[in-house]
Amino acid sequence: MSAPSSTAPGVSVPTSDIDLFSDEVLSVNDDAVFAQLRELGPVVYLPANDSYAVTRYEEVRAALGDPATFSSKSVAFNPQMNEILSGTSLASDPPEHGKLRAILTDNLSPRALRGMKDDINASAEKLVSEMVERGSFDGMADMAVAFPVSVVLDLIGVQGGLREKILPWGEAAFNLLGPLNERAQASFPVAGELFKWTHEEMQGEDLAEGSIGRAIFEASERGEISHESFGYIVHQILAAGMDTTITTIGNALVLLGQNPEQFQKLREDLSLVPSALAEVIRLRTPAPVFGRRATRDVEVGGTLIPAGAQVALCYGSANMDPRKFDNPEVFDITRNAVDHIGFGYGIHACAGQGLAKLEIHGLLSAWAKQVASYRIGAVVPRLNNFTRPYESIEVTDIVRA
Repeated sequence: MSAPSSTAPGVSVPTSDIDLFSDEVLSVNDDAVFAQLRELGPVVYLPANDSYAVTRYEEVRAALGDPATFSSKSVAFNPQMNEILSGTSLASDPPEHGKLRAILTDNLSPRALRGMKDDINASAEKLVSEMVERGSFDGMADMAVAFPVSVVLDLIGVQGGLREKILPWGEAAFNLLGPLNERAQASFPVAGELFKWTHEEMQGEDLAEGSIGRAIFEASERGEISHESFGYIVHQILAAGMDTTITTIGNALVLLGQNPEQFQKLREDLSLVPSALAEVIRLRTPAPVFGRRATRDVEVGGTLIPAGAQVALCYGSANMDPRKFDNPEVFDITRNAVDHIGFGYGIHACAGQGLAKLEIHGLLSAWAKQVASYRIGAVVPRLNNFTRPYESIEVTDIVRA
């Protein structure tokens, strides 16, 4: 098909009528949608989203490695949310990005989190034991949600009635990273409560003594960071440690349950836990599309993306690209897909991935040690503009190891 009018004369770009954020697309398997786009080309213009979708692994990875050309100041697909995110490491470019990122990673580095490992593992063992005792449970509410919410809120130091509000706040905020469709519009009031709390209302006494949140607040009191930055950092830790982690735990339960031979491999060799997690994220990327803005005319895979254009970097498509991964549709926990880009790549690689890995490694290890087999029943998706969670996962017929 011919190029949209914004493309330079003589340079063609394939187009597609796919809307990445429509109910129809979000309610089906991303693989089929991304496969269509990948086969059209490494870059496909999507009029419904007024975006240039980058669809293949090498091109997505190269774009992530070039923040000067692909600006994160348009990480969301609507200007209101990009304005709200201004001043965060997620939505900033160098040189501002470096300082903001350092504050965040200082509190989420492997060394900073090392002391939490034993407690997280013990909590995982306890939760799995309770689920095994029950024999069946809702994999989302009882495990995928319950575990990371408890870990992250304890980490930040959130106390009292606020704990019940955090999860719906976070889900609403992720809906706002898409375009201003009906889902996003409905999320504005709920997400606004989160922004108001983290940026205006939160005080040190709201956060438990000894928590990371309290430490960051005290740094702002000493003038080491601005109070505004304190709110942004807490907001980002909440996002990094919860919603995408929740989605990934749900995906792991489903994939291992639907592929019992892979689960048995994991049970026989717990050293495969990191590889299993990498494969879950590759095959079911929890946040499959991120926004960027082209700062200049740039050629990607032989296609010109014009300066100022909204770009959709399709992480989920890149992770299923057969040009990079053999038999990408196959779930293989021995693949060790450490070069997946489910956590991003480059300076904007997920700052919270250390925390996510700590949580999920602990839970998968406990599950593989305590469970001999289980069955996945009904799986109900929940539509979100940015993440791909389930509403519920029926886990039944659990046999204790």
